[in-house]
Amino acid sequence: MSLVGFGAVGQGLARLLLTQRERLQREYDLDIRLVSVANSRHGCIFAEEGLDIAELLALASQQKALTEAAHTQRWDSALEGIRAIKADVMVEATLTNLRDAEPGLCHIRTALERGMHVVTANKGPIALAARELLQIARTQGVQLRMEATVMAGTPVLSTAFEGMAGTRITAARGIFNGTTNYILSAMAEGREYAEVLADAQALGYAEADPTADVEGYDALAKAMILSALLFEQPLTVEQVTRTGITGVSREQVAQASEEGKRIKLIASVRRHESGKVEASVEPVALPLSDALAHVNGAMNAITFESEALAKVTVIGPGAGGIETGQGLLTDILAIARS
Repeated sequence: MSLVGFGAVGQGLARLLLTQRERLQREYDLDIRLVSVANSRHGCIFAEEGLDIAELLALASQQKALTEAAHTQRWDSALEGIRAIKADVMVEATLTNLRDAEPGLCHIRTALERGMHVVTANKGPIALAARELLQIARTQGVQLRMEATVMAGTPVLSTAFEGMAGTRITAARGIFNGTTNYILSAMAEGREYAEVLADAQALGYAEADPTADVEGYDALAKAMILSALLFEQPLTVEQVTRTGITGVSREQVAQASEEGKRIKLIASVRRHESGKVEASVEPVALPLSDALAHVNGAMNAITFESEALAKVTVIGPGAGGIETGQGLLTDILAIARS
């Protein structure tokens, strides 16, 4: 296996491969050998017999270069490594870019074209180019899996495609961003937006620049992914109506509470009978009869609407290194089983 991206998510997967190795061998008869790791700062390192994951995690924790790992070959960039190395699976865990999806898009495209299965947590390539990438995978006879792109390790796509197989999904809507849900949940207790945002940043829920979260871009990417995968209808960023939470006041949250409602940032995709798909990200005052109204803190949730099952709601963590690493591991195991 090759791993591109060794930030929180890549390290989360690496930690799971290390700590769960014996169980994976015992229960799944699977020995996963990590032969290469790449990041934007240090390029790509490779060892045919397998890298020492504990050594890599130690180097990362000490903020040392991956190139200090013993007995490895090196290429200057991840792409050079992907072109030179033949692994069964390439895992792409670099940062999301909704402008052109690079460099993740090029990483995934190249690996697929070289006949590698690909597992990704990177939202950009799936939001912007799912159709193209899935076609390459089909042509090459390999799999492209992306469970971790929507709600980290919480099973969303597998619920839709496997758990709900046989029924026609007509809509999906959810709370897809833990930062905004944490903020709105705290505001429902009477706190001010700016105060709660500062707390979210201190706790690591929000970045120093929280724009992607609070302005709804992270949730927008996930709405685009759901449209592309559930309805085979790619959308552009401009086709998704987007309003973040920066304009939500404590007074609005209190008023909603008095009316028996809770304000949540809801991403929604719906396919009409005409085939047209509508998508939006916006704060919505939900009645307490709605399951999503009761999802608080940094938790995420999604409700699927379908012809046979009416509404199915899945609730779980939607971010975090280990949590997203679990989503990646789930996809790796699915590929191994097939």
